[in-house]
Amino acid sequence: MALSPFHFQRLFTDWAGVSPKKFLQFLTVEYAKKILKDNQASLFDTAIETGLSGTGRLHDLFINIEGMTPGEYKNGGQNLFINYSFAESPFGNVLVASTTRGICHTAFADDEQEALQALQSKFPHAVYKQVVDLTQQNVLYIFTHDWNKLRQVKLHLKGTPFQLKVWETLLKIPLGKLWGNVIS
Repeated sequence: MALSPFHFQRLFTDWAGVSPKKFLQFLTVEYAKKILKDNQASLFDTAIETGLSGTGRLHDLFINIEGMTPGEYKNGGQNLFINYSFAESPFGNVLVASTTRGICHTAFADDEQEALQALQSKFPHAVYKQVVDLTQQNVLYIFTHDWNKLRQVKLHLKGTPFQLKVWETLLKIPLGKLWGNVIS
């Protein structure tokens, strides 16, 4: 491409909103989830099929991006404890779910029962408890506080490259302000 690695990384990050490495990690986890769900493959076979060196790398990737182990994902959340709560946001009611490792699900919820069923279908064997925890509170603070001052929250954003770019750009708008011509 006739670009230095530094320049390529900068251009890619500007375009996609995430670094090439993070983008590849998202794709790898999505592919691994498909393999685990569709083929009922072993964790080792899944790691090799996705181009990782072994199950340890697959485990670390799942923990960082999904907030759960690949085994917990494969088993539908068996032995996984998920706290969830509903809260009002400027955009409507929202469902936030977390494990001890981070946020595992968020969704706008016009119908709370339907939203909870959608969460439970993703992790049918998990144990659910309706309780607000600190991780959820940190996510919900984004609606009421300046997010530049919030603690880091582990989220897995799923979207097209364009959506990721729009979300990144929206985060640059100061809280309570308007900004024109933000998308370049």
